[in-house]
Amino acid sequence: MLQLGLLLSWSGTALARAEAETSYTREQTFSAALRYLRVDLAYEVTEKDPDAAYLLFSFPAPELEQKTGHGSIEIVERDRSVRVLINLPQLPSYREDVLKRGLLDKLRLEYGEPAAPAERRKPQKPEKPEKPARPDGDAEKPPADAPESP
Repeated sequence: MLQLGLLLSWSGTALARAEAETSYTREQTFSAALRYLRVDLAYEVTEKDPDAAYLLFSFPAPELEQKTGHGSIEIVERDRSVRVLINLPQLPSYREDVLKRGLLDKLRLEYGEPAAPAERRKPQKPEKPEKPARPDGDAEKPPADAPESP
């Protein structure tokens, strides 16, 4: 019974992450995140995939035993927005919030205020075009030598 109590009271590593919704495009958000990590923060981007829209990175973290931390940024496109997920599993959650605010500030600085969600929506695929009307205004008629339908 004591073992069960210890197991239930053990918290392990928290898997907190910071999330943000933006009205910037997925491409804008990915590009800004990459520049923010590499240029502004001088973090090492260890893996990136613009098609899947994620970044893995490492950074100096003197407060950690191994002195290097690892993190990820995922960018998920939604109908009218883009969701940004920031994960720094080895650090307190406030560090994820700091990174999130910095990225959102960079987006505003580089791209201005985001477009309204309705303007950002992907265009719908056009429906099949109807057959154009004939110049004489009549609907298309079968050829004169075509057999009559019953």
